[in-house]
Amino acid sequence: MIISVTLVPPSSTPLPVSVVIVARNEAAHLRRCLASVQGWVGEIVVVLNETTDDSASIAGQHGARVFETEWQGFRETKNLALAKATQPWVLALDADEEVSSALRDEIVRCFSAEGGPARIAGADFPRKSWFLGRWILHGDWYPDRCLRLFRLDAGRWGGDPAHTQVRVQGPVAHFHSDLHHYSYPTLPAQVWKMSRQSDDFLRHQAALGRHWSLGHALFRPVWRFVRAYVLRGGFLDGYPGFYIAASTAFGTLLRYSRLYEAERLKEPRMDSAPHA
Repeated sequence: MIISVTLVPPSSTPLPVSVVIVARNEAAHLRRCLASVQGWVGEIVVVLNETTDDSASIAGQHGARVFETEWQGFRETKNLALAKATQPWVLALDADEEVSSALRDEIVRCFSAEGGPARIAGADFPRKSWFLGRWILHGDWYPDRCLRLFRLDAGRWGGDPAHTQVRVQGPVAHFHSDLHHYSYPTLPAQVWKMSRQSDDFLRHQAALGRHWSLGHALFRPVWRFVRAYVLRGGFLDGYPGFYIAASTAFGTLLRYSRLYEAERLKEPRMDSAPHA
């Protein structure tokens, strides 16, 4: 259920919110993320896994409580991190995200409203990505609404291993200000993530017992391009909008091709059969 929130001027009192971040070797992004929440939330929790860079030191400099844990997959590791929070509300962030000043003010005003956020279990907001030197405002990447602010006793990370999301029990408010996302500093980084996503897709399909389909391999990439570039206005983002639509289509093709490859590799080779 989506409800409206009456906004009033913000308060300077830190909010009863734990910012929870799970990261691995994210020193390049972490400082910006932490600076965007420092000073107006009750606590910052950073859970690191197999980290070899300066992430722990950077987190400590921003007053965060830092923990180490073994990687157990996105969903399980993020739920373990939630157990470290001590405030009644959680703002779950990735290290490559930044709370914009507008979103910060909207969250603060929500908590300052009469009765506070007692009527809701969580809130979602749009996420805006910086890519190839510009903000992406159309296509498949925007508004990319994310439910990241939620009551600790009402929300958990759910979904499949490749697509985790917060699920809450109760009404959800619909905020308007953007969460900033700096996911891909370079094209090779974006291509690498696309390859990793194909690994996740392959494991998920195997777990569900699904098989390769020629129809899916042929038509889903075309549909993803048309949807992103034409129907959702990706062309309005210039060349970056075209690249995103094209790479999304190729990523879809790659995932189904990986499924094809995996199934064919299991088939016995004709030249390995014993001779009569």
